[in-house]
Amino acid sequence: MNAHTHDHGHDHDHGHDHHGHSHGHGHSHGHGHSHGPGGHHDHAAGASGRRIAIALGLNLSILGAELFGAWAFGSLALLSDAAHMFTDAAALGIALAALAIAKRPADEQRTFGYRRFEILAAAFNAVALFIVAGFVLVEGVRRFFDPVPVVSLGMIAVAALGLVANVAAMAVLSGGRGDSMTVRGAYIEVMADALGSLAVIIGAIAIRLTGFQWIDPVIGMAIALWVLPRTWSLLRDTTQILLEGVPSRLSLAEVRGAIAIAEGVCGVHDLHLWSVAGDDVSLTAHVELDDGREPEGVRVGLIRMLDERFSVRHVTLQLEQGPCCENGHLHP
Repeated sequence: MNAHTHDHGHDHDHGHDHHGHSHGHGHSHGHGHSHGPGGHHDHAAGASGRRIAIALGLNLSILGAELFGAWAFGSLALLSDAAHMFTDAAALGIALAALAIAKRPADEQRTFGYRRFEILAAAFNAVALFIVAGFVLVEGVRRFFDPVPVVSLGMIAVAALGLVANVAAMAVLSGGRGDSMTVRGAYIEVMADALGSLAVIIGAIAIRLTGFQWIDPVIGMAIALWVLPRTWSLLRDTTQILLEGVPSRLSLAEVRGAIAIAEGVCGVHDLHLWSVAGDDVSLTAHVELDDGREPEGVRVGLIRMLDERFSVRHVTLQLEQGPCCENGHLHP
């Protein structure tokens, strides 16, 4: 059987009730796992931590330069951008701490470990970005009607320094976006900073050439509107994981159908699909067997099928001897 990855983009939520199902004796529980400490996640988390640490160092250096520039050149625009940078530095620091906590092993109190801290940090980043974007929009409208003069070539120099450092931070983070939602959130933060620096430069040059003070707030609002959809996407994905929804690349109906038509299977119920930290998928299900079928063979076949077809590798199955089944209909 060839391996396939299905990307349907469906969102499903599920709970963990068993809906009053009654089960007989002689159940068989089967487990299929391909995870363990010190594996791919630990390596990926270490790489993500290094990326975010470098980005945080660059961010703090830019923050210092912009605070100095705001004081030295009397620029409210640089002070506003420095406030945005401070929010981003806090978010990056929290993300770095979350990655460190997430590497802690599972214990008696946290049987899934601490990897959800990564998702909480990414959700925090998304909320912080929403707040900053809202502030920029409100401040932009105010400045449109009451423009703040943009002066001094020194301000352009500081913004150019910020742009170079932010582009460097984006290059560092770009390689880890697919492995970690924490890195993805940090990348959006830094990208917004880079656009903010670019906007300050373009706005300052345009105002210097034209004298139109309203250019600065218009560019700022455009950046905020550009960042918001990406922020919403991050918040939606982290919320889906925190609610233990079905991962977006999978369809619950398709997985259920594939199990139901597998050899030796009479029916399936109490099927749950969820992710702990975005790069993993767990599945639990109660599977009813055709009369006389040997449970171990069916279990092994289902685990292989779920791995090869859906890349689901953490599987817990409860196998039950069901009534005889023919063409999907139960015999009385």
